[in-house]
Amino acid sequence: MQFQKVVSYIAIVLGATFMVLGAVSYTTVSSTLADERIMVADDADLVAGKLVNGPLSAFSQAAIIQKHALNSTSGLTYAELDREDPLRAVAMNGSFLRASLFTSVVSFGLSAFVVGVGAMFVLMGSSMLGMAKKLS
Repeated sequence: MQFQKVVSYIAIVLGATFMVLGAVSYTTVSSTLADERIMVADDADLVAGKLVNGPLSAFSQAAIIQKHALNSTSGLTYAELDREDPLRAVAMNGSFLRASLFTSVVSFGLSAFVVGVGAMFVLMGSSMLGMAKKLS
């Protein structure tokens, strides 16, 4: 029974650690994005005019950047434009900006996942601890 209690406490501590680290990561990404003072374009489908500081606003801004870039290049992507076409830089910048915003979207998702896994560890550790106490 002692082994089960030790494993239970380890799971609870690891879970709490994961939850804290996930929340810190989520908050860091959010504040870093907010510090850039990027506003979602007014013609965006979601959260238009709002500060980019979360996964929904970052995704929405990335989507509208793609729309604007494709409008500027007559629907052609970077790879489809001729090397000498001056619009290739517009397509390239749009692609880079979108990739950066999508990286933050993934970071938000991963942070939330880590918090969820941490919560599961805490719940499992607590359950194991309760069972160990009943059995002893």
